[in-house]
Amino acid sequence: MHKWDNKKPTAQMLGRWQPWHEGHQELFKRILKKTGQVNIMVRDVQGVEDNPFNFETVKKNIEDKLNPKYKGMFKITLVPNITNICYGRMVGYKIEEIVLDEKIQKISATKIRAKMREEGKL
Repeated sequence: MHKWDNKKPTAQMLGRWQPWHEGHQELFKRILKKTGQVNIMVRDVQGVEDNPFNFETVKKNIEDKLNPKYKGMFKITLVPNITNICYGRMVGYKIEEIVLDEKIQKISATKIRAKMREEGKL
């Protein structure tokens, strides 16, 4: 079993995860390959626009999809509503886009929430 190590190189995933879906899952798997552990940062956006889920719900949804297979390989952190990621010069990390296949790219949390509302689940 992998044990989380704060000193080890770590990849970051920043998002709302409203809800965590297959596309996020595939993105996680690709990002995990970069460093072996991922800090999944959850933006604090419940109640802002169409973001119905609180941090505890988001965290549970992610854990339900990632455990037990990836236990110890990820950490879930609540962060402010980060909207800009800025840096001044090459400071020892990369900002990198991960491009997934078209089928995965088309998965939409907005559509998932609409379907959940239609089915009375939200």
